[in-house]
Amino acid sequence: MRMGDEPQPAPGDQPSYNGCDQGKDLRQSPGIDGDIPMGSERMEMRKRQMSVHQETVSSSQAQQGVGNRGSNACCFCWCCCCSCSCLTVRNQEDERTRRSSNEIRGAGIPNCEESPTPTLEDVYSWGQSFDKLMTTPAGRNAFREFLRTEFSEENMLFWMACEDLKKEANKNVIEEKARLIYEDYISILSPKEVSLDSRVREVINRNMLEPSQHTFDDAQLQIYTLMHRDSYPRFMNSAIYKNLLQTLSETTAES
Repeated sequence: MRMGDEPQPAPGDQPSYNGCDQGKDLRQSPGIDGDIPMGSERMEMRKRQMSVHQETVSSSQAQQGVGNRGSNACCFCWCCCCSCSCLTVRNQEDERTRRSSNEIRGAGIPNCEESPTPTLEDVYSWGQSFDKLMTTPAGRNAFREFLRTEFSEENMLFWMACEDLKKEANKNVIEEKARLIYEDYISILSPKEVSLDSRVREVINRNMLEPSQHTFDDAQLQIYTLMHRDSYPRFMNSAIYKNLLQTLSETTAES
């Protein structure tokens, strides 16, 4: 018998497909491409199925672990629940900042300064000097009322805010008040923006890098000059000033 010849089974003999004989007698068919045996392909598919199953189990365990930390999982991160402590802390800090800003803004400039009733001499002096008008609370109140009728009250509010800033000594409060003044009267997005030239705005922008009591000095002087030259002459001819002058004159005459 030659080496390459194999004995052929008898016609009545059939190979067994049970037990260990299956591995001996059953020959593997070629794969689809003819290169990979069908048995190897099945083993590869089995491995893939086991890998998918393991990934599914791992994913389920991870979700259960997250559920143990908190029943409501945050949609942004797996490290915290829907209350999201990091966002809660940030919201609390923002709320404190807004509350502090509102307190400073509300306490900065009153709607009307407390002042004694002006005398007739006081009102006459307002007509002689804009400086005397601006140095008395009663004069500022009367002038501010007039500016409100001309929709230019922001000029007086800005000037008063700058005066209030100059009195502050606490560095943190200075920075906060300077920021509020900038947002309220300097920013082009503010409805209360005051009229300033480009040179003064550049100075303010530089000063805002390190705010101080004198950050807005140039701007305050420019607005003061604007009120003096533009609004003050009209105030002297306004009904507000004339009625106040007439009322005090009558009161003085009766007494």
